[in-house]
Amino acid sequence: MALLAPSVLAADFLHLERDILWANEHADILHLDVMDGIFVPNISFGVPVVQAISTLSTIPLDVHLMIVRPDRYIPVFAKAGASMISFHLEAALDSGISADSTLDQIHSLGLKAGIAIDPDVPVADLFPYIGKADYFLIMSVFAGFGGQKFIPATLDRIATMREELKRKGNCSTLIEIDGGVNRENASSIARGGADILVAGSAVFGSPYRDEVVEAVHENTLSG
Repeated sequence: MALLAPSVLAADFLHLERDILWANEHADILHLDVMDGIFVPNISFGVPVVQAISTLSTIPLDVHLMIVRPDRYIPVFAKAGASMISFHLEAALDSGISADSTLDQIHSLGLKAGIAIDPDVPVADLFPYIGKADYFLIMSVFAGFGGQKFIPATLDRIATMREELKRKGNCSTLIEIDGGVNRENASSIARGGADILVAGSAVFGSPYRDEVVEAVHENTLSG
């Protein structure tokens, strides 16, 4: 069964408490996209928002750092209540930071550690970190904007990653998919080997969110 991780970026920030309490009852993980306006064009939210959400959330907080120099901010997001932190491989390499040491840094704080890549980064670039990362976040849209459509080629990328994990005997390592997930494509994404499905607009942006979440869970169960 795949896990559902609604993206807070698509929540109603005028009624954020309501949306977090709703997620506690319907979701498995809360996904928080942290954007700095440098690595990606947009700015989202930072430590104070994550900290506030952590006081309400009863499900794990999955902090996705879309920022330059993620190593500088991992400790403060850990202290703010993150359970999982992922950073972009591109951001680490562009800044001359070791992805291995960044994974170690996250682990040293007692958190699950993940590496993310955009759709234009070969999935094989993640292979050296198998056995080191707890999960791999394969973006199914380009990082930095909500409401984008799912890129179909992502299904092949999931299959490639899953096959390599099996080949190396790391079947417990999770694959997370972020972007354009909805009730129509959740089943094929789960069948392809994804373990965590991030959904923003399809959940928080829908007036029928309960039905959407139910459909996604049913689809992943059948997948």
